[in-house]
Amino acid sequence: MTKSLEHLRHEFNGIRTGKASSALVEDIRIDYYGTSTLLRDLAGINTPEPRLIVIQPWDQTAVPAIVKSIQSSSLGITPIDDGRLVRIPIPELTEERRKELDKHIKHMAEESRVSIRNIRREENDKLKKMEKNKELTEDDLYDGEKETQKLTDDFIKQIDEMLKNKEEEIFTV
Repeated sequence: MTKSLEHLRHEFNGIRTGKASSALVEDIRIDYYGTSTLLRDLAGINTPEPRLIVIQPWDQTAVPAIVKSIQSSSLGITPIDDGRLVRIPIPELTEERRKELDKHIKHMAEESRVSIRNIRREENDKLKKMEKNKELTEDDLYDGEKETQKLTDDFIKQIDEMLKNKEEEIFTV
């Protein structure tokens, strides 16, 4: 359940909200000398201004590949190449784009909730099997299912909180 929550947190960090964040681009894959490499492994990424990401590759010959990969990504942003650095100005989000992002993050949150519920179901199945094999008493089964449900509720509450925070971030102008 913790892994599902961490995965959602990582996915939410990659969602563009109108302000610059290195998490937007650090997981973009670059074709570097025939090898698919993460951008964070090829360059230093920083945000000197609230609406600007600056990428400084350690190898200057990688700049064209970085620009190409950013342009072909689903971020919808256009990098500026000056030969040594790649600058990415982050434009203001339109109302339509904000609504699309809201739908997308709600879908991501629902996938995480489903994942949590599947883990709960698997755990309850294990408990029932243990009770059937006489490894647990009926009271232990009841307590185990109750504890599993409590954990599930806690994790779903955390997902809902993360979703609410990300929605506020997206809709803040």
